[in-house]
Amino acid sequence: MWRWHFYAGLIVLPILALMAVTGALYLYKPEIEALLYPVHVADTSKATTLPPSRLIAAVGQGAGAQATQIVRPASTAESWRVMTKVEGGPSTIHFVDPRDGRVLGVMRGGGIMKTVKDLHSLALTGPVGNRLVEVVAGWAILLCVTGLYLRWPRRGQPALAIRGRASGRLFWRDLHGTLGFLSSGVILFLAVTGMPWTDVWGGGLRAVVAANDWGRPKMAVIPWSAPAKDALPWTLREGGGAAGGAGDIGVDEALRIATARGMGGVQLILPATPGAPYLAASIVTKAQDARAITIDAASGAVVQDMDWRMFGPGAQAVEWGIATHQGQQYGEVNRLLMLAGCLCLLLLCLTAPLLWWKRRQQGRLTTPPAASPAARRMVAGLMLLIGLLFPLTGLSMAAALLGEWIMGRSA
Repeated sequence: MWRWHFYAGLIVLPILALMAVTGALYLYKPEIEALLYPVHVADTSKATTLPPSRLIAAVGQGAGAQATQIVRPASTAESWRVMTKVEGGPSTIHFVDPRDGRVLGVMRGGGIMKTVKDLHSLALTGPVGNRLVEVVAGWAILLCVTGLYLRWPRRGQPALAIRGRASGRLFWRDLHGTLGFLSSGVILFLAVTGMPWTDVWGGGLRAVVAANDWGRPKMAVIPWSAPAKDALPWTLREGGGAAGGAGDIGVDEALRIATARGMGGVQLILPATPGAPYLAASIVTKAQDARAITIDAASGAVVQDMDWRMFGPGAQAVEWGIATHQGQQYGEVNRLLMLAGCLCLLLLCLTAPLLWWKRRQQGRLTTPPAASPAARRMVAGLMLLIGLLFPLTGLSMAAALLGEWIMGRSA
């Protein structure tokens, strides 16, 4: 356990530290965006708001680009958002005062929080980064399990204790072990619930959910465009909208229909191609808020109204995990707990190399001694289980084992 805890740390510590920092920042996305962009306006609950089509037209006059969606926030003290996109370029969000159509400001390419999110998911490196996140999440699970085993209370070794002085190794070992023991449950939860965002494991899980109709009725579909996928709950992203006839009821009528169906804060995706429907997706805070309505653009008929109650148990579990992972499901307590997990993870990443530096022998960083046969069997079983559950992590484990064998042969 000790040996493989050491290897897991060497492999993933830098990326885990990056994910801890960016994850902590992303928990406060609404507050950060409100500081940087004109999110807030005077309360418009008693004021007359312009029709959505007027807001889109006001944006179009200045942007010279086609609108792809409009967002009506749940709060009347927030500006509306109109997204435009030029072919081949990044999207731009325009913050609009719904009372007079004034464009208050813009956010290009998703803004600073999109950068934070891309760093958190390593999306900046493309498909390779997404697969690396999957590998790291699997190793993080291994770190949590092996760390718990190492710190589990034994005779003469309490789970929670900080002894010695800061200049000694015992102090840092206790600090690292105590932090890990207290936070391992939250870190393990974050690692597991982060898996659905990955391409290989998460994509496979979405395909299984869709293939078994765990929450999405079958329908003749045309695939969703990228903006629509981003707006949808995780469970519904593998689907699409029913193809309709020629014609367009207009954005005002589409939003009226969504409102009549009880939707408050709503993200309305405009048809990307002729015959495509309008998609109205609720702005989700809790998992139970997940809802999506497809509206035939030609007739205004509601083709499908999909909500949390239609999801199967597996899909509900994933949606709940995502909302809790993002600190939204249970209010501020939930967010503070996830923040504590991120901060503890960062401290573990900082104390681990210092701890291993202090245990070096003759100026060299050495691996822990080999474990007993019983511990080896336990580790082998654990690695096999994690490797089967998360195949990319399993491949990296095989590579690490091969590397250890080669080093052993050359020693």
